[in-house]
Amino acid sequence: MIARQAGALALLVGALAFTGCATSGGLLASAKGVFSRERPAQGEGRIIRPEAPPEYDVLAAQQLSLEGRSGEAVEAYLRAVAKDPDSAWLNRRAAVALAQHNRIQDALEHAERAVELDPDDWISRIFLAQLYRLQRQPDAAMAVLLVEDGPPADPDAAFLLYQIHLEANRLPEALEMANWLAEIEDDSLRGHVAIANAHQRMGKPEEAEQALRAALAEDPGNLRLYGALAQLLRQRAAYQEEVELYDEILDTYPHHHATLVALGESRLALEDVDGAIAVFREVERRYPEDIDSTVRLAYLLFEAGSLEEAEQRFERALVANPTEYQIAFFLGVVKRRGGDPDGAQRLFASIPVDDRYYPEARTQIASMLERRGEYAEALAEVERANKIRPSTDLELYAATLQAKSGDLDAGVARVQLLIEEEPENDELLFNLGVVYGEAKRTDEAVTYMQRALDKNPDNASALNYIGYTWAEEGVKLDEAERMIHRAIELRPEDGYIVDSLGWVYYMRARPLVEDGRRAEARPWIDRALAELKKAHELTGGDPVISEHLGDIYLLLDEKERALQQFEEAIGLEPREAEQPDLYQKLEILQRELR
Repeated sequence: MIARQAGALALLVGALAFTGCATSGGLLASAKGVFSRERPAQGEGRIIRPEAPPEYDVLAAQQLSLEGRSGEAVEAYLRAVAKDPDSAWLNRRAAVALAQHNRIQDALEHAERAVELDPDDWISRIFLAQLYRLQRQPDAAMAVLLVEDGPPADPDAAFLLYQIHLEANRLPEALEMANWLAEIEDDSLRGHVAIANAHQRMGKPEEAEQALRAALAEDPGNLRLYGALAQLLRQRAAYQEEVELYDEILDTYPHHHATLVALGESRLALEDVDGAIAVFREVERRYPEDIDSTVRLAYLLFEAGSLEEAEQRFERALVANPTEYQIAFFLGVVKRRGGDPDGAQRLFASIPVDDRYYPEARTQIASMLERRGEYAEALAEVERANKIRPSTDLELYAATLQAKSGDLDAGVARVQLLIEEEPENDELLFNLGVVYGEAKRTDEAVTYMQRALDKNPDNASALNYIGYTWAEEGVKLDEAERMIHRAIELRPEDGYIVDSLGWVYYMRARPLVEDGRRAEARPWIDRALAELKKAHELTGGDPVISEHLGDIYLLLDEKERALQQFEEAIGLEPREAEQPDLYQKLEILQRELR
C-alpha cells in the first residue's frame, strides 16, 4: 500500500513542491549560511528557533529536503504551521511534505485545513481529492472537486473525477465526465481516450474504437493513439483489423520499427506464419541490431522446418549475446533436429547450473544418451536436472532409465513412492506400466495400463500403449484398432497415436502379402500409408515413424523409397532399443540396390 501511494503521489507532490513560495534563492542561500555558522540545538542535529517567523522554518525545511533529510523537513513545516495555523499555504505545504513521507492520514488533516481556509484554491482541492482517492474515499474526493451545483472547476479536476469514477466502477458517471472533458478541453485527446477507456470497461468495444478514431481525426498520425487503438483491437481478437491498422500506420511512418514488430505478431495471431516470417525478415533487414526480432524469426523458421536458416540466425544472436543461454538452448535443439547431435550436446553442456534452462538442457543430453543406449549416463543427467528443479516428470524419466539399465526394482520402487502419495492418479499407473515395458515385461506393462484405464477410461496414452503393444505382437488387432481409434478421438493431433493406427493396418496387411494375397492386402496398405504419412507430418519427423514408412514401402516392393525412409530414420537419432533391426534392413537394401 505504501509503495502504491508513493507512486501515485510522486508527480503531484513534485509539482507542488515550491508552488506559491514567496522566498527567493538569495534567502535560501542566506539560510544555508546561518545553518553553517550556528551551533545546532542540543540533541536535535538541526537549528530550531522558536522565536523566528514561520518563513524561517520553511527555508529550513527546504534546505533539509535538499540534503535528503525528509523527516526533519516535515517537522520544520509542522513548526511553521504551528506558528501560523491559519495559513492555507503553510497547511498545504505541510500536507505535501507529509505525503512525501508517506504519512497520508496526517497529510489529509492539513490538506483539509488548507481547503477550509482557502476553498477557492483549486491546487489544494485537487491535492486533497488525490489524498481521498488514495484512501479509497471516492465520495469525499468528488465532493471536493465539484463546484456547488455546477461542473468541475477545470479539465484537470474533471479528469481526476473521471479516474475516481472509473476506480469505483461507476462507469456511466465516468463516461459522462469523459464526454464533458472532451467538450470543454481545447486539446480533447485526453477526453477521447477517456471516453474510449470508459466504453471498453462497459463492454462496448465498437464505441471505444469510435472514440479513438475521433481522436485520430484530430491528431492524425499520433502513434500513442494508434497504439491504444491497436491494443483495443488485440483485446477484441480483431486481428485482421489490427493488421490493417498497422498497414495504415506504415503508410504514414514507413518501416517504423515497433509497428513492423507488432504487425509480425498480429500476422501470427491470424496464423499467417509465412506473412509473419516475411515481416520479421523485413525487420531483420532494416534493423539488424534488433537481436530479439532475429531470435523471433529464428523460432518461426525452426517451426516452419527451415532448420538451416534458423540455425544461422540463432548462431548470429548467440555471438551477439554469448550469455543468453536461452538462445544457446534453442540453437542446440535446432542442431539436434538438423542431425548434429555432437554440436547440440556441446551447446546444452555450455549452459551453467544457475541458468533456468539448465534442467531442460540436461534432459536433452539425457535423451540423446538414451537413444545411443547409454542409459547409466542418461540417468546421471536426469538426476542433475532433478536436483535443480525436482519434478514428477523427471522422477518418471529416471525410473524408465533405471529399468532400461537393468535395475527394474529401483525404477518400480521410484514410481511406487509417487503412487503412494497419489493412489488415484491414473498417469502414475500408466508410467509404472511403461517402466515394466522398458524391462520387456510386457504382461505386467499391459496390466498396469489396464489399471490406469480402470481409473480413467479416457487415458489416451494407456489406450495407445495397449493398442500398439498388441499390434507389435500381431494379436487382438480388432481390439487394438478400437482402442487406438478412441485414443485419436481424445488426442487427434498426436502423431504418435496416429502412427500406432498405421501400424495396426500394416500388421493386418503383412500376413496377407506373405500369403501372396496382395489384392486383399492393398486396402490395408493404403490406409497404413495414409496414417503414417499423417503421423510423420504431425510429429515433424521421428525415426520410428520413418522406419515404419520404410516397412510399408517394402510391402509395396518400392525399395528405393524404403531405402530413403530408412536413411531418414538413421539421420533422426534412432532409438536402438525400439529399432534393433534398422541398420540391418538398411544394409540389406543397399546391397540389393547396388
